[in-house]
Amino acid sequence: MVSNININRRKLLTFSSAAIAGLSINQFLSKAYAQEVQNTVSYNLPMLDKVVTPDVNNPVRLNFNENALGMSPNAKQAAINAVPKANRYAKAEMPLLNKRLAKHHNVDESQILLTAGSSEGIRSAIAAYVKPDTQFVIPELTYGDGEHFAKIFNLHISKVPSLPDWQIDLKGLQKVVENYKGPSIVYLVNPNNPTSTVFATKEIESWIKSKPKNTIFIIDEAYAEFVNDPAYKSVDYLIAQGCENIILLKTFSKIHAMAGLRVGYAVSSVENIENITRYVAGEKLNYCGVCAALTSMDDQAFLTYSKKAVDVSRQIMENVLSDLGLHYLKSETNFMFHKSPIDLKAYRELMKNNFILIGRDFPPATEWCRISLGTPGEMLYVANIMRGLKEKGKI
Repeated sequence: MVSNININRRKLLTFSSAAIAGLSINQFLSKAYAQEVQNTVSYNLPMLDKVVTPDVNNPVRLNFNENALGMSPNAKQAAINAVPKANRYAKAEMPLLNKRLAKHHNVDESQILLTAGSSEGIRSAIAAYVKPDTQFVIPELTYGDGEHFAKIFNLHISKVPSLPDWQIDLKGLQKVVENYKGPSIVYLVNPNNPTSTVFATKEIESWIKSKPKNTIFIIDEAYAEFVNDPAYKSVDYLIAQGCENIILLKTFSKIHAMAGLRVGYAVSSVENIENITRYVAGEKLNYCGVCAALTSMDDQAFLTYSKKAVDVSRQIMENVLSDLGLHYLKSETNFMFHKSPIDLKAYRELMKNNFILIGRDFPPATEWCRISLGTPGEMLYVANIMRGLKEKGKI
């Protein structure tokens, strides 16, 4: 059980001055972070300042935007407890999760559709709105699954060039839709991947509310729970208000740290959900994943802890990138996008030789690197390695 805590009155994370290669965590954190301390729940959480000593068999994995903390201990136990029943379908548990999610988003239960991760949500949402001459509208640099499935469905893909620093050109996207005579599917990832940036919800609200003809908006908010920018909020309130041209996609892969259990969902109008339902596997979700998701949603202490761990890791990475003079974009996610100090392939190999795995290529941003945020202890190791490589003139 999680103890009944007041997050505003109790400090969330405790950091001793754990030494990693002669460096203390306080050298990397702002004063605000350095004062915070852990011990807020009744179970044992991972120590965020634990010394990390990776090797070739156990590298620091910063290449897939996974949550390095692992899932809530309570959720993990729920998944373990579900294993003996995993020969059955989760027919009793899925409606419970559906009800819990509907309450969370302030919509009716008929406006929620469970999917096997957000990828199934992307595929099925696109499939439900494929018509002759449909165009799929996306920013130049964004998460690739949307374009991948659009190509499978033979959609016309319209990419809108990015603004400086890979910012999404919302006005450019709107113009593409206005100038097209056929139906449009607009796919937006906010926060965006791989750039780690957000756009303010008000910047798209008026466009959605204008109800452009034959246009459906698919809004992917996989990383929303990590955002600190006060100008950002989920579009779920627009759906609750009755906007029928939005499909919101969510996942338990990131803040809940359940990437391998494949639990996601869509939020939309009743009619949209009915359309999308025809293209999903229905009740065929991961039994253990559904049980873990139910438990994780109620473990607010862990979710707060998970976000704070990412905040601290981000601060460590921002500090080292600034010290090394490497340009980076303001991150609102559990990863960062920064200018590569050398050729990206060589940079990846150099980091790999030091037991650190970083992101793949993201064309056309061929001079940029996406690096996921591990635990603070892992990021201390990464920062120390990067400083050492700089001192040796390798980056």
